[in-house]
Amino acid sequence: MASNYLFTSESVTEGHPDKVCDQISDAVLDEIMARDPQGRVACETAVCAGMVHIMGEISAKCRADIAEIARNVVREIGYDRSEYGFDGSACAVVVSVNGQSPDIALGVDRSLESRDGGEPGEGAGNQGIMFGYVCDETPELMPLPLSLAHRLCRQMAAARKQEIVPYMRPDGKSQVTVEYDGNRRPVRVDTVVLSAQHDPGISLERIRRDMIELVAKAAIPGELLDDKTKYFVNPTGRFVRGGPAVDAGLTGCKIIADTYGGSAPHGGGCFSGKDPTKVDRSAAYAARWVAKNIVAAKLARRCQIQLAYAIGVARPVSILVDTFDTGVVEDAKLRAAVEQVFDLRPAAIIRDLDLRRPIYRQLAAYGHMGREELRVAWERADRADALRNALE
Repeated sequence: MASNYLFTSESVTEGHPDKVCDQISDAVLDEIMARDPQGRVACETAVCAGMVHIMGEISAKCRADIAEIARNVVREIGYDRSEYGFDGSACAVVVSVNGQSPDIALGVDRSLESRDGGEPGEGAGNQGIMFGYVCDETPELMPLPLSLAHRLCRQMAAARKQEIVPYMRPDGKSQVTVEYDGNRRPVRVDTVVLSAQHDPGISLERIRRDMIELVAKAAIPGELLDDKTKYFVNPTGRFVRGGPAVDAGLTGCKIIADTYGGSAPHGGGCFSGKDPTKVDRSAAYAARWVAKNIVAAKLARRCQIQLAYAIGVARPVSILVDTFDTGVVEDAKLRAAVEQVFDLRPAAIIRDLDLRRPIYRQLAAYGHMGREELRVAWERADRADALRNALE
């Protein structure tokens, strides 16, 4: 039997500079989707001391007050006073936005297949590879280390907003190391790392006590913790200055935390700020949807889907199903069943997952996958029966 091993994933709070950027980009996207569901958006954000810079391409039949959207997001996150070094009411906001390239629009509006006289439909808004992954380690079918890391960051945010820990500030990070047995089953939590921004004058002893008792033990199930679990809280000893005041942020820099915490590959393209014609986003959601239905149908215990697209072409150029030797049938047969049950052209993904809605800012912190509490369509196991029937 293989020996036990450790695996680690991390998350960040909504006040982390990169996540500030993701939330601004997706708030802009939501505003466009609410007013023009056919709008095209590729919106990037950068933040640094005293400034928010929003850039990219937007083509829509509406106008949006992008600067005010950005300020509202920053204030709602908690950067609403000058003593934090970054204030949504006082920071500079620079907007540099153009329309979508007409060359890209040609391939999105009409796919290569349509232009060649074949089936009508939209083409992919970019080339690229996307991955979806599912495992049975948690009820939401996500890797346990990432699930716990997200829980810790959500608990830190809740403790701050509800003033359970009143001295906390918006920035923060978590990291969780889980011990697995030789059969890839999680056994226990080996290490918890928490970095919590705080007001000056708070003793490190109090911060460590509160983070362990009111955050870690409140978020992690007790049966996963034991007397050998190690805790590292604010390991440098001080975390007063944080957020965009001291650390530049950029949309898309936390794509591993957005997906599977390193338990599965990532194609490279980020999600935030992109409308669903960009397969970086929509096809990644579809790949998760496909994999989740395979595991929900009890056809495998773990499953990874890779999709690949060419810009302007509707159908994926490749589909790969990998069940890591946990499948009840050969992966090639599962792939054939997937092609029969799922339409993975961009327009079909957008239709089946209902992606032309303002649902995106709520996903921009604490992960895009496994978010069953948000009732997003790619977390449904609504085609498990169809997959079983296709195999029969």
